Amino acid sequence: MLYWQVSTAARGCGFLSVVWYRVLVMKTAQLVYDLPETLIAQYPCERRDESRLLVVDRGAGEFKEDVFKNLCSYLDAGDCLVLNDTRVIRARLHGRKKTGGKVEIFLLRELKPGLWEALIRPSARVKAGMTVYIGDSICAEVENEAEGGRRRVRFSEPDVLGVLEASGEIPLPPYIRRRETDDRDSQRYQTIYARHPGAVAAPTAGLHFTSEVFAALEAQRVQCANLTLHVGYGTFKPVQTERLEDHQVEAEDFVFSENTAKVLNETRAAGGRVAAVGTTTTRVLESQYYDGSYWPGSGITKLCIYPPYRFRGIDVLLTNFHLPRSSLLALVCAFAGTDFVLDAYRHAVDQKFNFYSYGDAMLIL
Repeated sequence: MLYWQVSTAARGCGFLSVVWYRVLVMKTAQLVYDLPETLIAQYPCERRDESRLLVVDRGAGEFKEDVFKNLCSYLDAGDCLVLNDTRVIRARLHGRKKTGGKVEIFLLRELKPGLWEALIRPSARVKAGMTVYIGDSICAEVENEAEGGRRRVRFSEPDVLGVLEASGEIPLPPYIRRRETDDRDSQRYQTIYARHPGAVAAPTAGLHFTSEVFAALEAQRVQCANLTLHVGYGTFKPVQTERLEDHQVEAEDFVFSENTAKVLNETRAAGGRVAAVGTTTTRVLESQYYDGSYWPGSGITKLCIYPPYRFRGIDVLLTNFHLPRSSLLALVCAFAGTDFVLDAYRHAVDQKFNFYSYGDAMLIL
């Protein structure tokens, strides 16, 4: 059976164009593998770059086990590594109603200064127009429920990021279940190169990098370039539809600078490879590559990548291990082949790799 898939590609300044592909239908049930719960990492590796690395060679059809600190061994002089420099905000706020009842506000996306889209718990007990008090001096008015149970929240203080730094908590993924909190999460659930606040989930492939890894890459004459995509809560959303084509990826804000586009165009022209650090980086690069070049721009991307998508903007992919039935796993399958990727996942399970956000990494060549 054939159908037409639409892929949005941002062409700068937030304007989106449409690119069409003729592809075969993929069933969501193909994105399933067995994972013992004990392999879902609840804490990060003691040292970032000591995480394990599964190297997946598409050309040879082989797997190799290594350690992340040896990443530069698999990249060549003239290659360019592209990193997502978004910063995870302290998006979870604990407040109270005038009656004293507790309310949790989970901020998702800034709409304009002082106005945010959020999830409210318990939502049914927070009526439209109700005020939630946070700390001693901040209050927020909760508006009507919107699509997907989301609410708009209007703060009395327009500098909401400042409020979050003072009162918010780092929002860990739902599969990290601990009885106790760990103050180290504020550093470890953040890349060391995070710059631009706005994400509610970390670009986890970047969590393994250290200054020593960057020094080794520089010595190898591997360039690094940055882009920004603010990872949204939808990154944890499993695909509920029977067919991948029916799944809607949530819009995420991105910025792709002129300098980064220039560096990547020069890399390709000189015969180097573009290596994406993570699926978030990949989605921006694929959105911003068209007419044979990378093009700067900013806006939102809803690009959903799944087999048999033809990649144009990346040559190498570094990524963590992803949830079954997820759009992130679908992207990886599109890059390396569904059967091959699931074989790699089974190998990782057999060898007791750690999975998900605080887990180990996979490098696909």
